[in-house]
Amino acid sequence: MTTALLVIDVQESFRQRPLWSTLDNPALIANVARLVDAARTAGDRVVWVLHAEPGTGNLFDPASGHVRVVDELKPAPDEHVVVKTSHNAFSTTNLQQYLTSYGVTAVTTCGLRTEQCVETTTRVASDFGYEVTFVTDATGTFPIPHWTAPAEQTVADLLADPRTLAAADVVSRTEYALAGRFAAVRTVDDYLGE
Repeated sequence: MTTALLVIDVQESFRQRPLWSTLDNPALIANVARLVDAARTAGDRVVWVLHAEPGTGNLFDPASGHVRVVDELKPAPDEHVVVKTSHNAFSTTNLQQYLTSYGVTAVTTCGLRTEQCVETTTRVASDFGYEVTFVTDATGTFPIPHWTAPAEQTVADLLADPRTLAAADVVSRTEYALAGRFAAVRTVDDYLGE
């Protein structure tokens, strides 16, 4: 089986947002680094996925300079980097072509946000017929405001709002939704056999 590790949206754009202080998984970057090291050692493909919103003027606009992999992680010169403009890594990129050209039949997903781009990419990969592993503790997310909360809500207001969905609940729901349907849900230690 040929496997590719998809590192999704582990980018400076997220770190520059005030919400970064609420990241649920402080070990995210270190855990992703462990997966990258293991994939390289095994000779698996490593694909770096970045999210961009060109022309918006926000932190995801490439003009901001933040649409790049976090400084602690470095794509190797031969590793594929794709820039997406949708939630999943397939629709607006050449990812499917790339994986097919290398005979990839299994993908491992990790990155930001657990329930958004990582979960969506996981589901689409499963629909495309890949054997998918979702490495839950190599993902990260943030509390989610209630849909009626004001868009300009501060982090303090978000955390104080009893309607806010806690990050732990987001992760749990994602694991339940994916496991046995779209992916095998594993921890880094389990995935690496440690």
